[in-house]
Amino acid sequence: MIIAVALAVLVAGPAAANPAGANPAATVVQRLATEEATQGVAVDDHYVYAVGDNVIGKYDKVSGRRVARFTGDLALYPHMNSCVVTAAELVCAASNYPSVPMASVVEVFDTATLAHKRTVPLPPMPGSLTWIERHDGAWWAALANYDGKGGDPTRDHRWTVLLRLDDQFRPVASWLFPLAVLDRFTPRSCSGGSWGDDGLLYVTGHDLPELYALRLPLAGTRLELVATIGLPTGGQAIAWEHGDKRRLWTIDRATKAAVASTIPAAATDR
Repeated sequence: MIIAVALAVLVAGPAAANPAGANPAATVVQRLATEEATQGVAVDDHYVYAVGDNVIGKYDKVSGRRVARFTGDLALYPHMNSCVVTAAELVCAASNYPSVPMASVVEVFDTATLAHKRTVPLPPMPGSLTWIERHDGAWWAALANYDGKGGDPTRDHRWTVLLRLDDQFRPVASWLFPLAVLDRFTPRSCSGGSWGDDGLLYVTGHDLPELYALRLPLAGTRLELVATIGLPTGGQAIAWEHGDKRRLWTIDRATKAAVASTIPAAATDR
């Protein structure tokens, strides 16, 4: 396992995110080499799960050794976007990207062996499922929309939404993303998301090395941007470290590395 400690570069973001000056940046604390990390990363107490379109690799955090691997038929698993550890299951957001019309499913794997357990087909929705997570008694997810490839010609990236779903993955509420964040997503969409221990939702886009801290609005339909934080990697799916809620795992697509960074606190005062 390769471990590196370095300061991440400072990345400029939307002016509305930090009107007082430059955006804070994450600090890299660990890099773990994988063969699969092209879409995202998930973690539990002892392992890192590197996620690709149709593959998942399970790696020991200390030794860096791969201890299990799943490889699926691309016809059945064309685009797994992200996964999250929930109890003893790896719950993954998947879609038929870049095919249209858009269709999404939740794929569930056993964390011990990475054996596939079940598929939950979702009803038609206005977007493509990119991440899903259990939080505060509900499922939360993002539906991505794109300009061009993989997008519906009747919608663009501005249609990207956050959903709250019930236990059967049925939508019960939705919010639009802040305009400043949508500008940073363009022409792609929201690729990763996870709730922090501070009550904020942290999301990433597809490419830019930025993390956006959002909160639910007191009123209205659009999420509020609290802060933009510079990352040492591009976007894609993310995961908070178990037991250390200021350590975030991201991926470096170019090297397929899983990268852990310390994330500075975001102000939560309204």
